[in-house]
Amino acid sequence: MFRDVVRIRVQSGNGGRGAVSFRREKFVPFGGPDGGDGGDGGHVYAVATPGVDTLLDFSGRHHWIAKNGMPGMGKKMYGRDGDDLTLRLPLGTLIYDRDTNVLIKDLSEMDECIRIAEGGKGGRGNTRFATATHQTPREAEPGTEGQQRWLRLELKLFADVGIVGLPNAGKSTILSRLSKAKPKIADYPFTTLQPQLGIVELSDHRRFVMADIPGLIEGAHAGAGLGDAFLRHIERTRVILHIVDVGDENAAIAPDEAYRMIRGELEKYSPELASKQEIVAGNKIDLTGGGEGARALADQIGCEVLPVSAASGIGLPVVTEKLWGLLGRSEEATSKPVAPRIPPHREGS
Repeated sequence: MFRDVVRIRVQSGNGGRGAVSFRREKFVPFGGPDGGDGGDGGHVYAVATPGVDTLLDFSGRHHWIAKNGMPGMGKKMYGRDGDDLTLRLPLGTLIYDRDTNVLIKDLSEMDECIRIAEGGKGGRGNTRFATATHQTPREAEPGTEGQQRWLRLELKLFADVGIVGLPNAGKSTILSRLSKAKPKIADYPFTTLQPQLGIVELSDHRRFVMADIPGLIEGAHAGAGLGDAFLRHIERTRVILHIVDVGDENAAIAPDEAYRMIRGELEKYSPELASKQEIVAGNKIDLTGGGEGARALADQIGCEVLPVSAASGIGLPVVTEKLWGLLGRSEEATSKPVAPRIPPHREGS
């Protein structure tokens, strides 16, 4: 199951209390105070982690709590620090403070780490309060409380290319043709209910990531259909692949109207999104009149329309090469992500 918005409460650990203790041993006069400090509470970290693709792990568990610090003990023994808690999140997660709606962090790079709740400090033991005039202190400090806050986690997928179009335009079929992704394909609207990612591999070890967004309809920017929930996922894409069905002569919406409808929804949702580079592909040219439909669409909208057939694969190599050219990818496209660096715990833990 895909989950891209969750609300959770995080709480760092409380600091341990300091100890009140005196050294009393046979043949040891003037033992004095020896109460140790309490340990610090654990912090809460968030890390963009390879291999994590959804927020599903956080949808059924709303409270995430780090360990408390242990209390101090006699013989000047410090309490153990509480263990830190690390939230392993997908790349592209936006971390908001739920109450203020302030963006705390955008995990836009793999291996990126942020501390979102600081653990409480351990209290001082009575050893800390001994002075020349106050040699038997009986006071110690309690540890300070950890931070707690409600967060809203929103996932915006990272993909190089985002596929948009009306329901049943052939977006999922094209994704399955160009990558090893296995999206659901059926002859009814809104077959795709959640974004699908696939890696498109070209010759010479070239590759890029493509995302299939659930079909948009008129009013998607305002919540109609499924578009409002998933339009955020193409905000991070660099190029838009716009699929238009040009093979159905009896369609309720003409190809040029379908194209302008989707463009209108993108502009209403975000002018920045609408300004991204775009490639238009006229799908289903294998059907009668499909080729003529692609040429007519190009004349009507005033831009190049690449004729393709998702079912047979006709024209898809041309599309992928065009996409690669717009992406301007280099050798970094084949680099492998490294494992995340988790901050080491403090000494004494």
